[in-house]
Amino acid sequence: MATMKDVAQKAAVGVGTVSRVINHVPGVKESTLNKVNEAIKALNYIPDAYARGLKTKSSRTIALIVPSVWYPFFSEFAYYVEKRIDKEDYKLLLCNSDNNPAEEAKYIKMLKQNKIDAIIAITYSDIEQYIYSNIPFVSLDRYFDKKVSYVTSDNYEGGKLAAKELLKHGAKDLVYVGSHSKYPNGTMLRRDGFRDYLEDNGIDYKEIFLQEPVKDFTPYVLEMLQLHPEIDGIFCHTDSLLLKLQKILLQHGYQVPKDIQLIGFDGMNLSADLPLGISTIAQPVESLANGAVDLVLRKIADPSLRNEAKMYPVKYIEGNTTK
Repeated sequence: MATMKDVAQKAAVGVGTVSRVINHVPGVKESTLNKVNEAIKALNYIPDAYARGLKTKSSRTIALIVPSVWYPFFSEFAYYVEKRIDKEDYKLLLCNSDNNPAEEAKYIKMLKQNKIDAIIAITYSDIEQYIYSNIPFVSLDRYFDKKVSYVTSDNYEGGKLAAKELLKHGAKDLVYVGSHSKYPNGTMLRRDGFRDYLEDNGIDYKEIFLQEPVKDFTPYVLEMLQLHPEIDGIFCHTDSLLLKLQKILLQHGYQVPKDIQLIGFDGMNLSADLPLGISTIAQPVESLANGAVDLVLRKIADPSLRNEAKMYPVKYIEGNTTK
Protein backbone atom coordinates (compact mmCIF):
# COMPACT_ATOMS: atom_id res chain seq x y z
CA MET A 1 0.00 0.00 0.00
CA ALA A 2 1.13 3.51 -0.79
CA THR A 3 2.21 5.69 2.12
CA MET A 4 2.05 9.43 2.74
CA LYS A 5 5.76 9.53 2.01
CA ASP A 6 5.13 7.96 -1.42
CA VAL A 7 2.50 10.61 -2.18
CA ALA A 8 4.86 13.40 -1.13
CA GLN A 9 7.64 12.02 -3.34
CA LYS A 10 5.38 11.71 -6.39
CA ALA A 11 3.91 15.21 -5.90
CA ALA A 12 7.37 16.66 -5.18
CA VAL A 13 6.25 18.20 -1.91
CA GLY A 14 6.95 17.63 1.76
CA VAL A 15 5.10 15.08 3.90
CA GLY A 16 3.73 17.96 5.97
CA THR A 17 2.08 19.43 2.87
CA VAL A 18 0.41 16.11 2.10
CA SER A 19 -0.82 15.96 5.68
CA ARG A 20 -2.34 19.45 5.40
CA VAL A 21 -4.15 18.50 2.21
CA ILE A 22 -5.53 15.28 3.70
CA ASN A 23 -6.69 17.07 6.85
CA HIS A 24 -8.23 19.96 4.90
CA VAL A 25 -5.99 22.57 6.52
CA PRO A 26 -6.55 25.94 4.79
CA GLY A 27 -3.72 27.87 3.15
CA VAL A 28 -2.42 25.28 0.66
CA LYS A 29 -1.92 26.78 -2.81
CA GLU A 30 -4.34 25.50 -5.43
CA SER A 31 -1.54 24.26 -7.69
CA THR A 32 -0.01 22.29 -4.79
CA LEU A 33 -3.42 20.98 -3.80
CA ASN A 34 -3.99 19.69 -7.33
CA LYS A 35 -0.56 17.98 -7.45
CA VAL A 36 -1.15 16.21 -4.14
CA ASN A 37 -4.66 15.08 -5.12
CA GLU A 38 -3.39 13.78 -8.47
CA ALA A 39 -0.65 11.82 -6.67
CA ILE A 40 -3.18 10.38 -4.21
CA LYS A 41 -5.38 9.25 -7.10
CA ALA A 42 -2.48 7.82 -9.13
CA LEU A 43 -1.14 5.82 -6.15
CA ASN A 44 -4.61 4.87 -4.90
CA TYR A 45 -3.50 6.15 -1.52
CA ILE A 46 -5.97 5.58 1.33
CA PRO A 47 -5.30 7.67 4.46
CA ASP A 48 -5.26 5.87 7.79
CA ALA A 49 -8.33 7.52 9.31
CA TYR A 50 -7.75 6.00 12.73
CA ALA A 51 -4.16 7.21 13.00
CA ARG A 52 -5.13 10.60 11.62
CA GLY A 53 -7.90 10.86 14.19
CA LEU A 54 -5.50 10.16 17.05
CA LYS A 55 -3.19 12.88 15.84
CA THR A 56 -5.79 15.55 15.06
CA LYS A 57 -8.30 14.54 17.77
CA SER A 58 -10.89 14.43 15.03
CA SER A 59 -12.58 11.34 13.66
CA ARG A 60 -14.53 13.35 11.04
CA THR A 61 -17.56 11.38 12.20
CA ILE A 62 -20.89 12.79 13.29
CA ALA A 63 -23.34 10.63 15.21
CA LEU A 64 -27.06 10.91 14.54
CA ILE A 65 -29.33 9.65 17.31
CA VAL A 66 -32.92 8.84 16.33
CA PRO A 67 -35.63 7.17 18.44
CA SER A 68 -36.40 4.66 15.68
CA VAL A 69 -35.37 4.04 12.08
CA TRP A 70 -38.81 2.52 11.46
CA TYR A 71 -40.51 5.92 11.52
CA PRO A 72 -40.28 7.41 7.99
CA PHE A 73 -39.78 11.01 9.17
CA PHE A 74 -36.66 10.01 11.14
CA SER A 75 -35.35 7.95 8.22
CA GLU A 76 -35.85 10.84 5.81
CA PHE A 77 -34.11 13.22 8.21
CA ALA A 78 -31.18 10.78 8.49
CA TYR A 79 -30.97 10.56 4.69
CA TYR A 80 -30.59 14.31 4.29
CA VAL A 81 -28.13 14.60 7.19
CA GLU A 82 -25.91 11.89 5.67
CA LYS A 83 -26.15 13.44 2.23
CA ARG A 84 -25.05 16.82 3.55
CA ILE A 85 -22.22 15.72 5.83
CA ASP A 86 -20.79 13.57 3.04
CA LYS A 87 -20.28 16.78 1.06
CA GLU A 88 -18.38 18.14 4.06
CA ASP A 89 -16.14 15.02 4.11
CA TYR A 90 -17.68 13.62 7.30
CA LYS A 91 -19.01 10.14 8.00
CA LEU A 92 -22.33 9.35 9.67
CA LEU A 93 -22.71 7.03 12.64
CA LEU A 94 -26.40 6.18 13.04
CA CYS A 95 -27.74 5.32 16.50
CA ASN A 96 -31.21 3.81 16.79
CA SER A 97 -31.76 4.62 20.49
CA ASP A 98 -35.29 3.27 20.98
CA ASN A 99 -35.71 6.17 23.46
CA ASN A 100 -33.13 4.57 25.75
CA PRO A 101 -31.22 7.23 27.77
CA ALA A 102 -28.34 4.81 28.46
CA GLU A 103 -27.84 4.26 24.73
CA GLU A 104 -27.83 8.00 24.09
CA ALA A 105 -25.44 8.64 26.98
CA LYS A 106 -23.04 6.13 25.44
CA TYR A 107 -22.69 8.28 22.33
CA ILE A 108 -22.22 11.44 24.39
CA LYS A 109 -19.38 9.61 26.18
CA MET A 110 -17.85 8.75 22.78
CA LEU A 111 -17.99 12.44 21.89
CA LYS A 112 -16.12 13.40 25.04
CA GLN A 113 -13.50 10.73 24.27
CA ASN A 114 -12.90 12.19 20.78
CA LYS A 115 -14.23 9.04 19.09
CA ILE A 116 -16.81 11.13 17.27
CA ASP A 117 -16.77 14.87 16.58
CA ALA A 118 -20.39 15.85 17.18
CA ILE A 119 -23.93 14.63 17.78
CA ILE A 120 -27.20 15.51 16.10
CA ALA A 121 -30.04 14.04 18.14
CA ILE A 122 -33.77 13.50 18.07
CA THR A 123 -34.26 12.66 21.71
CA TYR A 124 -37.07 12.80 24.24
CA SER A 125 -35.08 11.09 27.01
CA ASP A 126 -33.58 12.31 30.28
CA ILE A 127 -30.02 13.02 29.11
CA GLU A 128 -29.65 16.61 30.29
CA GLN A 129 -27.13 15.60 32.96
CA TYR A 130 -24.70 14.40 30.29
CA ILE A 131 -24.78 17.48 28.08
CA TYR A 132 -22.63 20.57 28.47
CA SER A 133 -23.09 23.81 26.61
CA ASN A 134 -19.65 23.72 24.96
CA ILE A 135 -19.92 20.29 23.29
CA PRO A 136 -20.97 20.03 19.63
CA PHE A 137 -24.52 18.77 20.21
CA VAL A 138 -27.56 19.82 18.17
CA SER A 139 -31.09 18.59 18.78
CA LEU A 140 -34.25 18.50 16.68
CA ASP A 141 -37.34 19.94 18.41
CA ARG A 142 -35.86 19.50 21.90
CA TYR A 143 -34.64 22.47 23.91
CA PHE A 144 -32.50 21.94 26.99
CA ASP A 145 -32.06 24.20 30.01
CA LYS A 146 -28.35 24.42 29.18
CA LYS A 147 -29.21 26.07 25.87
CA VAL A 148 -28.07 23.39 23.44
CA SER A 149 -28.38 24.46 19.80
CA TYR A 150 -31.48 23.10 18.12
CA VAL A 151 -33.53 23.20 14.93
CA THR A 152 -37.29 22.99 14.82
CA SER A 153 -40.30 23.47 12.61
CA ASP A 154 -42.89 26.07 13.54
CA ASN A 155 -44.97 23.56 15.46
CA TYR A 156 -47.24 26.22 16.98
CA GLU A 157 -48.23 27.67 13.60
CA GLY A 158 -48.64 24.12 12.34
CA GLY A 159 -51.25 23.44 15.03
CA LYS A 160 -53.11 26.63 14.12
CA LEU A 161 -52.96 25.70 10.44
CA ALA A 162 -54.43 22.25 11.16
CA ALA A 163 -57.40 23.80 12.99
CA LYS A 164 -57.92 26.34 10.22
CA GLU A 165 -57.86 23.67 7.48
CA LEU A 166 -60.28 21.31 9.27
CA LEU A 167 -62.77 24.15 9.64
CA LYS A 168 -62.18 25.25 6.04
CA HIS A 169 -62.97 21.71 4.88
CA GLY A 170 -66.31 21.73 6.68
CA ALA A 171 -65.53 19.99 9.98
CA LYS A 172 -67.30 21.57 12.97
CA ASP A 173 -66.64 19.38 16.01
CA LEU A 174 -62.90 18.95 16.41
CA VAL A 175 -60.58 16.82 18.53
CA TYR A 176 -56.83 16.92 19.11
CA VAL A 177 -55.29 13.46 19.59
CA GLY A 178 -51.66 13.12 20.66
CA SER A 179 -49.10 12.10 23.23
CA HIS A 180 -46.30 13.97 24.94
CA SER A 181 -42.99 13.36 26.65
CA LYS A 182 -42.48 14.54 30.21
CA TYR A 183 -39.47 16.50 28.93
CA PRO A 184 -40.19 19.82 27.16
CA ASN A 185 -39.97 19.74 23.38
CA GLY A 186 -41.31 21.66 20.42
CA THR A 187 -43.81 19.02 19.33
CA MET A 188 -46.06 19.95 22.29
CA LEU A 189 -46.63 23.32 20.65
CA ARG A 190 -48.73 21.61 17.97
CA ARG A 191 -51.47 21.13 20.54
CA ASP A 192 -51.06 24.70 21.83
CA GLY A 193 -51.48 26.22 18.38
CA PHE A 194 -54.53 24.07 17.65
CA ARG A 195 -56.14 25.01 20.99
CA ASP A 196 -55.37 28.72 20.76
CA TYR A 197 -56.72 29.11 17.24
CA LEU A 198 -60.03 27.50 18.19
CA GLU A 199 -60.35 29.37 21.49
CA ASP A 200 -59.54 32.69 19.78
CA ASN A 201 -62.41 32.00 17.39
CA GLY A 202 -64.83 30.94 20.11
CA ILE A 203 -64.93 27.29 19.01
CA ASP A 204 -65.12 24.45 21.54
CA TYR A 205 -62.91 21.44 21.04
CA LYS A 206 -61.96 18.20 22.78
CA GLU A 207 -58.67 16.40 23.18
CA ILE A 208 -56.93 13.16 24.00
CA PHE A 209 -53.50 14.17 25.27
CA LEU A 210 -51.63 11.30 26.93
CA GLN A 211 -48.17 10.99 28.45
CA GLU A 212 -45.85 8.62 26.62
CA PRO A 213 -45.45 5.76 26.18
CA VAL A 214 -48.93 5.02 24.79
CA LYS A 215 -49.29 1.50 23.43
CA ASP A 216 -52.78 1.87 21.98
CA PHE A 217 -55.05 4.85 21.41
CA THR A 218 -58.03 2.64 20.48
CA PRO A 219 -59.95 2.65 23.80
CA TYR A 220 -59.49 6.40 24.26
CA VAL A 221 -60.65 7.24 20.74
CA LEU A 222 -63.64 4.89 20.84
CA GLU A 223 -64.74 6.24 24.23
CA MET A 224 -64.49 9.81 22.92
CA LEU A 225 -66.59 8.96 19.86
CA GLN A 226 -69.21 7.17 21.95
CA LEU A 227 -69.56 10.18 24.26
CA HIS A 228 -69.45 12.67 21.38
CA PRO A 229 -70.84 11.12 18.17
CA GLU A 230 -70.92 14.59 16.58
CA ILE A 231 -67.12 14.61 16.18
CA ASP A 232 -66.21 15.07 12.51
CA GLY A 233 -62.60 16.31 12.51
CA ILE A 234 -59.40 15.11 14.20
CA PHE A 235 -55.93 16.69 14.28
CA CYS A 236 -53.40 13.91 14.86
CA HIS A 237 -50.08 14.70 16.55
CA THR A 238 -48.14 12.84 13.81
CA ASP A 239 -48.75 11.19 10.46
CA SER A 240 -48.01 7.83 12.02
CA LEU A 241 -50.79 8.39 14.56
CA LEU A 242 -53.15 9.44 11.76
CA LEU A 243 -52.59 6.11 10.00
CA LYS A 244 -53.32 4.23 13.22
CA LEU A 245 -56.50 6.21 13.89
CA GLN A 246 -57.65 5.80 10.31
CA LYS A 247 -57.39 2.04 10.70
CA ILE A 248 -59.28 2.15 14.02
CA LEU A 249 -62.07 4.25 12.50
CA LEU A 250 -62.46 2.00 9.47
CA GLN A 251 -62.62 -1.09 11.67
CA HIS A 252 -65.50 0.44 13.62
CA GLY A 253 -67.60 1.53 10.68
CA TYR A 254 -66.48 5.14 10.19
CA GLN A 255 -65.58 6.39 6.72
CA VAL A 256 -62.63 8.74 6.26
CA PRO A 257 -63.10 11.51 5.20
CA LYS A 258 -66.88 11.22 4.71
CA ASP A 259 -67.70 10.81 8.42
CA ILE A 260 -64.52 12.06 10.07
CA GLN A 261 -61.75 14.11 8.49
CA LEU A 262 -58.14 13.68 9.61
CA ILE A 263 -55.07 15.91 9.40
CA GLY A 264 -51.64 14.69 10.54
CA PHE A 265 -48.29 16.36 11.12
CA ASP A 266 -44.89 15.63 9.53
CA GLY A 267 -45.43 15.19 5.79
CA MET A 268 -44.00 11.67 5.63
CA ASN A 269 -43.19 10.07 2.28
CA LEU A 270 -43.27 6.37 1.47
CA SER A 271 -40.16 6.97 -0.65
CA ALA A 272 -38.26 9.87 -2.16
CA ASP A 273 -40.81 10.33 -4.95
CA LEU A 274 -43.95 8.79 -3.41
CA PRO A 275 -45.96 10.95 -0.98
CA LEU A 276 -48.06 9.18 1.63
CA GLY A 277 -51.26 10.72 0.27
CA ILE A 278 -52.80 11.87 3.54
CA SER A 279 -53.73 15.43 4.54
CA THR A 280 -50.92 16.73 6.73
CA ILE A 281 -48.93 19.66 8.03
CA ALA A 282 -45.57 19.06 6.35
CA GLN A 283 -42.20 19.83 7.87
CA PRO A 284 -39.31 20.89 5.59
CA VAL A 285 -37.19 17.82 6.36
CA GLU A 286 -34.27 18.68 4.09
CA SER A 287 -34.05 22.21 5.48
CA LEU A 288 -34.14 20.88 9.05
CA ALA A 289 -31.33 18.43 8.28
CA ASN A 290 -29.15 21.04 6.58
CA GLY A 291 -29.81 23.50 9.39
CA ALA A 292 -28.75 20.94 11.99
CA VAL A 293 -25.55 20.19 10.08
CA ASP A 294 -24.77 23.91 9.71
CA LEU A 295 -25.11 24.40 13.47
CA VAL A 296 -23.04 21.37 14.40
CA LEU A 297 -20.22 22.23 11.97
CA ARG A 298 -19.97 25.71 13.47
CA LYS A 299 -19.85 24.17 16.92
CA ILE A 300 -17.10 21.74 15.86
CA ALA A 301 -15.05 24.65 14.50
CA ASP A 302 -15.52 26.70 17.67
CA PRO A 303 -17.09 25.01 20.73
CA SER A 304 -17.20 28.36 22.53
CA LEU A 305 -19.73 29.78 20.07
CA ARG A 306 -23.07 30.87 21.50
CA ASN A 307 -25.74 28.23 21.01
CA GLU A 308 -28.33 28.94 18.37
CA ALA A 309 -31.88 27.99 17.42
CA LYS A 310 -33.32 27.78 13.91
CA MET A 311 -37.04 27.59 13.14
CA TYR A 312 -38.51 26.63 9.75
CA PRO A 313 -42.03 27.18 8.38
CA VAL A 314 -44.51 24.38 7.75
CA LYS A 315 -47.22 24.05 5.10
CA TYR A 316 -50.50 22.22 4.61
CA ILE A 317 -50.59 19.42 2.05
CA GLU A 318 -53.96 18.26 0.75
CA GLY A 319 -54.55 14.51 0.80
CA ASN A 320 -57.25 11.88 0.86
CA THR A 321 -58.20 12.20 4.55
CA THR A 322 -60.02 15.53 4.12
CA LYS A 323 -62.96 16.37 1.84
